Amino acid sequence: MLERLKKYKTFIITLTIISITCISLFYIALKPKKALPVYTPSMVNPELVDTTIQYVANNHFIADFSFTNQNGKTITQKDYEGKIYVADFFFTTCKTICPLMTDNMSWLQGQIKNNPEVMLLSHSVTPDIDSVPVLKKYAVEKGAIDGKWNLVTGNKKDIYYIARKSYLAVKTGRPEEMYDMVHTENFVLVDQKKRVRGFYDGTKREEVEKLLEDINFLSSEE
Repeated sequence: MLERLKKYKTFIITLTIISITCISLFYIALKPKKALPVYTPSMVNPELVDTTIQYVANNHFIADFSFTNQNGKTITQKDYEGKIYVADFFFTTCKTICPLMTDNMSWLQGQIKNNPEVMLLSHSVTPDIDSVPVLKKYAVEKGAIDGKWNLVTGNKKDIYYIARKSYLAVKTGRPEEMYDMVHTENFVLVDQKKRVRGFYDGTKREEVEKLLEDINFLSSEE
């Protein structure tokens, strides 16, 4: 019996290797490929979307913008052209979700700081309070890297519209106050083509870790 097994030893080993290889190839072929959706206004909670675009089903892109960052520099879509970036909305005097969001954005900055293809963009929803000096102080405290993470202020109407017409991430506030905004905890992932590819709870580290995975996926996608 042992002699017979020895005789077929090479055959058995070869058959085993072939079987493992075939099973592995079938698994790879049948395993669903990772894909990120391209979000449109019709896919998002209507509370976060301006009524004029709620039913747009395709061809949704981040609109052109012009804001002022913590260094007094004008930041436009040209600064983010061809980049993957993460956008959010905050205000410096916020004591509830903002500290968690900012800490997680700071953590994310540490993970992507050596990747020149990825940037961060935080918009103040109280631009009348968050002047350039206020933003600068806040940016320094949070360790924002110039050129990597822009914290911006500007015309409240412009911020309101880009929040609700482009990023689909901010609720309306008091009806009696025009352009009043209630920011959410959302971190918004934007791809190289100015398309929204994901929403993540910026108060939760596990969500931001998933965001980092998706950033890396987009980086390797193109």
